[in-house]
Amino acid sequence: MLIRLGHSPDSDDAFMFYGLAKGVVESNLQFEHILRDIQTLNEWAKEGKLESSAVSVHAFAYVADKYALLRHGGSFGEGYGPMVVAESNISKEDLKETLIAVPGELTSAFLELNLWFDDQYGAGVKPKYEVVPFDEIIPAIKEGKYEAGLIIHEGQLTYAEEGLVEIANMGKWWRDKTGGLPLPLGVNVVRKDLGEDVCKEVSRCMRASIDAGLNERAKALDYALTFARGMDRDTSDTFVGMYVNERTRDMGDDGVRAIKLLLSEGARIGMVPPVEVSVID
Repeated sequence: MLIRLGHSPDSDDAFMFYGLAKGVVESNLQFEHILRDIQTLNEWAKEGKLESSAVSVHAFAYVADKYALLRHGGSFGEGYGPMVVAESNISKEDLKETLIAVPGELTSAFLELNLWFDDQYGAGVKPKYEVVPFDEIIPAIKEGKYEAGLIIHEGQLTYAEEGLVEIANMGKWWRDKTGGLPLPLGVNVVRKDLGEDVCKEVSRCMRASIDAGLNERAKALDYALTFARGMDRDTSDTFVGMYVNERTRDMGDDGVRAIKLLLSEGARIGMVPPVEVSVID
C-alpha cells in the first residue's frame, strides 16, 4: 500500500523523516514524501487528501473527523515557542492596539496568540493582525511595515541577531498557565479509513524513523541541513534539538492532555469547533 506522507520542507521535519526517506526503516508499506508548506498541508487535510500528514494542532480541530493523532512526530515547546517580537519594547497596553504580522490563521501560533490575548485582556479581545509568510515577518518588521510580528520556526533563534526584542512568549505563558504542560504546535496524523492495522504500522514506522534520526544524528543532521533555509550547522542542530527529542518519539500522556486542553480552550473562545481526539498508540 502506498502511503503519501505530507510534511514541511523544514530541517526538523526532515530530521524526523530521515529514517523513512533514506530507507533505514523497513515496512510492507511504501511511503511517498510530499513536501509542502504547512498551510497547504492543513488545507489538504481538510479534504483528506493524504494518507498521513503533518498538520498544525490548530488545524487538527477541523480534520479530527478524518484523521487520528499519532503519538509520534509531534512538535512541542518546552517553555518556549512562538513569540511576539518588535524592534523596541511595546507595553502590554499598547500591544492590544498594535497591528501584528502573523504567519497564518490556521497556525497553532495564531490560536495561541488569541488565547494569550484572552488571558491578558479579557474575553472578546482579539489581536489586530495581517497574515504574512512566516519567513518574511522579521524582514517586514525591520523595514517598518509592521511594528510587531508573531514568529515561528528558526526565527525564534535568530530574532535577537536581527536586533529585535521579545514582547511575549507563548511557550513561557502556556507553561506557567498550565502548571508545566508543553505547548502543542504540530502533530502527525493518519487517516482513519485506512483501518487499525495500517494506522498502527504507520505509527510504528514514524517512531522508527525518529529513532533512526536520533541514533544517527550526524547523518540525519546532514540530511536536515539541505532543508535549513540558510541556517548554519550549529543553529540548525539547536533548532532540531528543540523540536525533535524524546517527546517527539512519544508525546506522552501530558502531551495528549496539552493538545486536548489547547483545543478545548480554543473552542471556549470560539476559535475552533469542539473536537474529540482519537489517538493511535
